Amino acid sequence: MKQEQEHEKSEKETPVTEETAEATVEQKPEETEDQELTQENNPAEAEIERLHAELQDLQNRYLRVQADFDNFRKRSRQEKEELSQYATMRLVQELLPVIDNFQLAMNAQTDDVDTLKKGIDMVWRQLQQILEKEGLFRMETVGQRFDPNVHEAVMQVEATEEFPSGTIVEELRSGYKLKEKVIRAAMVKVAQ
Repeated sequence: MKQEQEHEKSEKETPVTEETAEATVEQKPEETEDQELTQENNPAEAEIERLHAELQDLQNRYLRVQADFDNFRKRSRQEKEELSQYATMRLVQELLPVIDNFQLAMNAQTDDVDTLKKGIDMVWRQLQQILEKEGLFRMETVGQRFDPNVHEAVMQVEATEEFPSGTIVEELRSGYKLKEKVIRAAMVKVAQ
């Protein structure tokens, strides 16, 4: 509004000739269009700049999160490997006395079979205790119902009163569970 008043004032002060009148008429629409475009573009340009800055910020955040995730994955893998190594080391350390006792039994200068058998039996019980402490258990199979999830049938025999159909008659190889997970199925003979 103020610009229009000043513009009208300057028009009154300037003597109007045909040339100046034509120039004024020609300049007015162009100036008005330029001013309108500039005013229209300023908010749009500001919005574009704001969105561009926001995009840059989001891209930077994404890159940081991606780097953090990669570092987490590497650290987790390394910790898992270390845990596995130390768990194995602890079990081996517990088995060393069993190995020592086997060596003592093997080096014993005796002809007495009973003494040798007692020594081996003691070592066997020691080994079982260590493995049970770790969660390893031998599965009982004879007289149990056959379960293909934990048993491997390798032979079949006729069913009897003592062993009805689907019952395990004999264990050919022991099966083991580590805690609740079967790590080796028992090889069995099943009545049919």
